Amino acid sequence: MEDSLHIATLTAEPGPIDVDWATTALLIIDMQRDFMEPGGFGETLGNDVSQLARAVAPIAAVLKAARETGMMVVHTREGHLPDLSDAPKAKVERGAPSLRIGDPGPMGRILIRGEAGHDIIPALYPVEGEIVIDKPGKGAFYATTLGADLKMRGIDTLLVCGVTTEVCVNTTVREGNDRGYRCIVLADGCASYFPEFHEMGLKMIKAQGGIFGWVSNSAAVLEAVSKQDVLETSSI
Repeated sequence: MEDSLHIATLTAEPGPIDVDWATTALLIIDMQRDFMEPGGFGETLGNDVSQLARAVAPIAAVLKAARETGMMVVHTREGHLPDLSDAPKAKVERGAPSLRIGDPGPMGRILIRGEAGHDIIPALYPVEGEIVIDKPGKGAFYATTLGADLKMRGIDTLLVCGVTTEVCVNTTVREGNDRGYRCIVLADGCASYFPEFHEMGLKMIKAQGGIFGWVSNSAAVLEAVSKQDVLETSSI
């Protein structure tokens, strides 16, 4: 009976999933100023960065619940070393942005670790004890310690949110799926510069019986956490 108190059933697509919060991590992907605010990397590519703002409040609500329940929380930041030694030439030179990776911008050098633009937005800023993963690529597992960090905590399920849905979120979910993690993407906690890409990115994850994972939302997580709190209180 004791073990069952830690299990919650989460409403999701393609079907509900039982989640043990003790072996679940909240993985917040790239909620950085360089992607979220004017003057950062996202805007240099010609994107409307205001499209991403819709994900902030849902993520903040889930983050608050995760902190209260003691869930493992991981934040990621995409960016590169100041000498660009970890930035492939093809990535730096692609397209025709107004500023390239490493160029000086309004928030410091674009997408460079340690610069103001590389950091996480204040509304979701990490607190002591939360892991921050600096990644050079789209996926959070590539060239990082994420896999080892999750293994150390015995994590088997990931609640994934952040930006952008079709790029870094999708890449991380696919990486996680290949490594055996159950990935649950929070639809309202993700966003894209292109709303149609957001929708298709979610459809790809949950298609064919959940080929890469499940799609849920912040309200479902908060409801599941609330129900667990009731169960634990009533058992005392």
